[in-house]
Amino acid sequence: MDDMSAVRFEMAAPHVALVTLNRPEARNAVNAALTTALAAAVARVEADPEIWVAILTGAGPHAFCAGADLKEVSAGRGAGLWTESGGFAGFVHEPRTKIWIAAAQGHALAGGLELLLACDMAVAAETATFGLPEVKRSLVAAAGGVFRLPRALPRVVAHEMMATGEPISAARAFHFGLFNAVVPAGEVIEAALKLAARITVNAPVAVRESLGVARHAQDLTEAELWALSAKAGRAIRDTEDFKEGPLAFVEKRAPKWVGR
Repeated sequence: MDDMSAVRFEMAAPHVALVTLNRPEARNAVNAALTTALAAAVARVEADPEIWVAILTGAGPHAFCAGADLKEVSAGRGAGLWTESGGFAGFVHEPRTKIWIAAAQGHALAGGLELLLACDMAVAAETATFGLPEVKRSLVAAAGGVFRLPRALPRVVAHEMMATGEPISAARAFHFGLFNAVVPAGEVIEAALKLAARITVNAPVAVRESLGVARHAQDLTEAELWALSAKAGRAIRDTEDFKEGPLAFVEKRAPKWVGR
C-alpha cells in the first residue's frame, strides 16, 4: 500500500486498484493536497497496464466525500481544489479510459456526489445519503452536478435535489438507477470488489473500448456514435486478446487475457 496522506492507493485484487480519499476527520472533503494526490492516482491507474479497474472510496464510515473543503474556499485557496485537465479534485473531467467504481460507505454531498457521478458505476451503503446542497451556500454544483445528475436520475427528481439542496436516501437513489447495488454498511468495499471481479474476467481492451463509446451515448449524434463504434471495433482487431477470445471458446477453456 502507498500512503499519499490525503489519498491511499493499494492493489485490492488482481487488476483492481483501491483509491481511498483519506481525510476522515474532515469527512474526506477536498482540499489542495487531496486534489494533487487524487490526480496522481488517476495518472497511475491510466499508466499501469496491469490495472483494469479502479475503486474510489472514502475513509471512515461517515462520508464518501463531503465535497469541497469550505475552509479552503473561504481562505481564498479554492483554486487549489481544481486541476487544469481534471477539474474539481483533479478527477471530474480528467480523460480516463479505465473503469472507475464509486464505493460510497457514507454520505456523498456536493462535490462528493459529483465525484460519484464522474465514475462509471457505483455501489452504496444503505445508510448513506446523496445530495447537492450548493444552493444553501449560494453556490452552483459546477463540477458536473448540474448536468450529470439530470442524466443519472429522472429530471424532476434531479431538479428537486438541486433546487431544495436536500439529500435523498440510498434506497430512493437506487430505485431511480443511481447505483449498481445498495448494501449494508460495512459491505460496500466487498460489493465493489465483487463488481470489479465480474468486469476483470472480460477482455480489458474490449471493456475499455466499449465503455469509451458508451460514455458518449448522450452527447453525440447517432452518426457520430456509429463512427465511434466502428473505431472501437478496429482498435481491438490487432490485439492478442481478440485472437484469444474465440480460441478459448473453441478449446472450451477460460480465456487468458493479456490486455493487449
